[in-house]
Amino acid sequence: MTGFGEAGATVEGVHYFVEVRSLNSRYFKSIIRLPDEFQGLEAEVESVLRRRLTRGTVTCVVSISDSSETAVYTINHRALAGYIAQVQATPQVASGVVKIDLGPLLALPGVLQPPADEEARIDRTRAAVLPLLERACDGLMEMRRKEGQMLVEELRLQRDVMAEQLKKVESRAPQVIVDFEKRLRNKVELLLKDAGVAVETVDLIREIALYADRTDIREETTRLGGHIQQFTTMLASGDGKPIGRTMDFLTQEMLREANTMGAKSADGEISKAIVEIKGAIDRIKEQVQNIE
Repeated sequence: MTGFGEAGATVEGVHYFVEVRSLNSRYFKSIIRLPDEFQGLEAEVESVLRRRLTRGTVTCVVSISDSSETAVYTINHRALAGYIAQVQATPQVASGVVKIDLGPLLALPGVLQPPADEEARIDRTRAAVLPLLERACDGLMEMRRKEGQMLVEELRLQRDVMAEQLKKVESRAPQVIVDFEKRLRNKVELLLKDAGVAVETVDLIREIALYADRTDIREETTRLGGHIQQFTTMLASGDGKPIGRTMDFLTQEMLREANTMGAKSADGEISKAIVEIKGAIDRIKEQVQNIE
């Protein structure tokens, strides 16, 4: 499911901002962007995301703006003096008076040193960022919850379509055998009318029994009804447990039963109802990809 959450705070002159976004995905995938000097916190950030979210492509961006004294880099005077001495020793500079621009020299390796107490900075950042991440996830989950409420209504609508069409199949199935018997008797009687031969009742019964066994869909309708009931129970569940993957698997089982019924039955009305059932299953299958 899609979602968005953000949270920010300023602590001791340092502004922290956390943004979390999620997009639909069958599995969990995290994309984490942290400032280079705080890459060591990536594993902890991912751990929080995995605990709060079980499905979707989740992007987390952490930005830090440090205007406190602790952000000041230290100039390595010995390194800077060494660079200046090398510049002054070059023939072009030694032969005359040349002004040296210190700006480019500060960018040379080893001249600017990061704050000495890096561990303390990371600890302070961890203490500020992780609570903000929880708040951002709270906002994202609330947004997904609202989307989920609308999604449930659509899933219930398609569930009702399946249940209604399944009832039509179950009520029509016995009549299919009766219709077959009538057609068979009429056809045999018509063929044998001029020959003056009567068909044995036992032969008719045998043919009808074979047809009934070949087109029997009671097992499939019973299993599909059970799947619909399980689907209804999952929709009504309020325990907060992830159900998206289970629903995805359940729709595959529903489609399997519908396909078997369609292959067994040659009745037009049943075939029409099965087409409607399969259409509802496909729409459900598309939507459950958005469910965690």
